[in-house]
Amino acid sequence: MFVNLVEILMNGLEKAIQKAGTASNLAAKLGIKPMSVSRWKTRYKGVVPADRVLPIFNVTGVTPHELRPDLYPNPTDGLPAQEARV
Repeated sequence: MFVNLVEILMNGLEKAIQKAGTASNLAAKLGIKPMSVSRWKTRYKGVVPADRVLPIFNVTGVTPHELRPDLYPNPTDGLPAQEARV
């Protein structure tokens, strides 16, 4: 189970990076240093800090559930009401 969760978490971060173009672009959009995004990918095995989930959603459209299913277990958790109804 743990291996699958790590794989899911990595996929969400990778998707956000892909939508931003590069890890550096994602960092710039978030107003943080590229090393922070690199650290999430390597040291933290793709786990995005909880306080960065919604800002990443706002700049990339990658849902909170995709980024941190452990914190947002339902696909619509963390989404604005109008998007959650879609």
